[in-house]
Amino acid sequence: MTVDLARWDKGITYDEFKAAMTRNQERFAENESRVALDPETVRTFKSRPKPLRVLVLAEDWCGDVIANLPILGRLEKEVPTLDLRVFYRDQNLDLMERWLNQGKYQSIPVFVFFDENFRELGHWIERPASVTERRAAERKKIFAAHPEFGSPDASVDQLSEDVRTRLQAELQKMRDDMVAFANAEVQRELRELVSKVAV
Repeated sequence: MTVDLARWDKGITYDEFKAAMTRNQERFAENESRVALDPETVRTFKSRPKPLRVLVLAEDWCGDVIANLPILGRLEKEVPTLDLRVFYRDQNLDLMERWLNQGKYQSIPVFVFFDENFRELGHWIERPASVTERRAAERKKIFAAHPEFGSPDASVDQLSEDVRTRLQAELQKMRDDMVAFANAEVQRELRELVSKVAV
């Protein structure tokens, strides 16, 4: 299976994806407004004289899509040679099978970078490992500070509604507090990916 112009044209633009969202619109817009593009990221992408196509696999229910796609969307607006098309994962399983996380997980978002002739230059999946590790460490701290939340490995369904609501609020606050770090890490990894590719 190859991606060609005919398949590419079946994707939707970033703005079309936003307009078609049926959930998480507010969170997506909020995340988009909080994206601070690193000048080095913009410079790295602008330094490529030839067009760069980015195929994105996404769904609007996914937290990592809501967190990370706005970074790429904002970057596309800053870099005239960047062209982005979004494909819904669940409607494009042949594409998803090609870029599985660790060869087995259908993690999203997936950002696949192509040159103007659809030669794959590299891909990026879900979120940086550094963000996953930091979230896990912060999550452990939250559970350690709040014994009423029980074990981090236990199902939250076993908690009373009041405790579950407080846990969800703590976890959301932790994610909000990490936005700047996470956004910077995503940009760092995207810069590294694009920098490795020959012009």
